[in-house]
Amino acid sequence: MNIPNRDTFLAKLSDKLGRKRPDTVHRPEWKLSPQWRVFEGFTQDQLVLKLEDQCRDIHTDVKRTTTSQLVDTLHAVIQAWKANSVIYANDERFDQFGIKEYLNNMSQCRKWDSRDKEECIAFAKNADIGITFSDITLAESGTVVLFNDGIKGRPVSLLPESYIALVPKSSIVPRLTQAVKTIHERNLKEEEIPVCVNFISGPSNSADIEMNLVVGVHGPVRTTYIVIDDQ
Repeated sequence: MNIPNRDTFLAKLSDKLGRKRPDTVHRPEWKLSPQWRVFEGFTQDQLVLKLEDQCRDIHTDVKRTTTSQLVDTLHAVIQAWKANSVIYANDERFDQFGIKEYLNNMSQCRKWDSRDKEECIAFAKNADIGITFSDITLAESGTVVLFNDGIKGRPVSLLPESYIALVPKSSIVPRLTQAVKTIHERNLKEEEIPVCVNFISGPSNSADIEMNLVVGVHGPVRTTYIVIDDQ
């Protein structure tokens, strides 16, 4: 794949180093690769348990449900938070999993629309809840990975007061290692790579030098992952 800016940069760098730019770069073969052995051989159910364990440490609730019970589970979370306004990502899975109609029946609900970006951002800033689907989910760190291709709406997971991630059970992998491999393989196949990839691990939080934890400094103050048994 030819990327003009990259080629120009590397040519200039090689010139400054006083050497010819190599035609190919050979990836080193490491003798040890311990990153692949983390949770090696775990079933999806075992990975769900690891995800739940980690989420307790990052102040994130986890609910388990099935596709047929997803609307009821989502409704219960929304009601428990006493939420009135919701914005959800522009993602066809909301329709595939049968929750688009439920959300659209809410009095204050909006689907992200890039054509009305400024209005959507204004709505998201004041929304009680933002909802997205997770594309890859990391059991080790309790992280949802969002592939934002320019139309799903990155602010949906960042601006509302609370955040719900819908996690298909099949999306759960052991750790970052597998997520990066997936992205790398898409690149090798010359498939379209998302414009932005977000890694979200629970609600936003920060700790000062004395390690006093403050939740909700620069994003949602509370987060729930709803794991959907889609297998």
